[in-house]
Amino acid sequence: MNDRLKLGIPKGSLQSATVALFRRSGWKIDINGRSYFPEIDDDAIECAICRAQEMSRYVEKGTLDAGLTGKDWVAENDSDVHVVADLIYSKVSSRPARWVVAVPYESAVKKIEDLQGKKIATELVAYTKRFFSERNIDVTVEFSWGATEAKVVSGLADAVVEVTETESTLKAHGLRIVRELMKTNTQLIANHEAWKNRVKREKIEQIALLLKGALLGEKLVGLKMNVPEEKMKSVVSVLPSLNAPTISPLYESNWYAVEVVVRSETVRDLIPRLLKEGAEGIIEYPLNKVV
Repeated sequence: MNDRLKLGIPKGSLQSATVALFRRSGWKIDINGRSYFPEIDDDAIECAICRAQEMSRYVEKGTLDAGLTGKDWVAENDSDVHVVADLIYSKVSSRPARWVVAVPYESAVKKIEDLQGKKIATELVAYTKRFFSERNIDVTVEFSWGATEAKVVSGLADAVVEVTETESTLKAHGLRIVRELMKTNTQLIANHEAWKNRVKREKIEQIALLLKGALLGEKLVGLKMNVPEEKMKSVVSVLPSLNAPTISPLYESNWYAVEVVVRSETVRDLIPRLLKEGAEGIIEYPLNKVV
């Protein structure tokens, strides 16, 4: 039996972000030109490039053992796969994306029930049909190959179901959100039979562990500082640490080295407070992974 893990890497907008995440996690993926089979520096893995929209189908069938794709496309394909890990990352932000119903600002549609008998354009056809059918709202859902926002502007549809992270594209096309359908993020998914294979499962779990560690490392930074003994309590009291800070005495002095891990967004306010409380020589450094 071939125990090499067949791993799907999403093609398109998520590809570069995925390759960068694997690099931070310890794997180098080399995508050569138009090849659909990139090289990876791990003999236990073989990679294949696959559209995120199709990934869950290939994983479900066993063509791929595991892959990364959006939660939205797993739902769209109604795929029977094992969800190993939720991973929030993209080329735009670290927030989950949202699929929303949007209409022109001047539209009379105020709630989804107002779309009764209307036409909706989207790439997420099956999920959208199920969403409105479950609410007994009769709509026509048409597949959009792209530039979906322009469909309502040009009068080809009454509304769109589109994915957004920052809402900037919707606003640029003069659209407003009527209802959120679902939040989505990248998921590491696995074929059920591959998950039962001990060797492949261990490799999948290793990938999940280190990908999550790399994503967590993006949100945290390390701080090092020197603190005199008489100021220690006041300095430590303002540290919002992941765990208790590491404190070590400095050679032949009444000073201590303090090291701590904190969320990156707190640093701009934290450093001035630490200086005020008596810390000196503060060093901030990035973290590659936190496991």
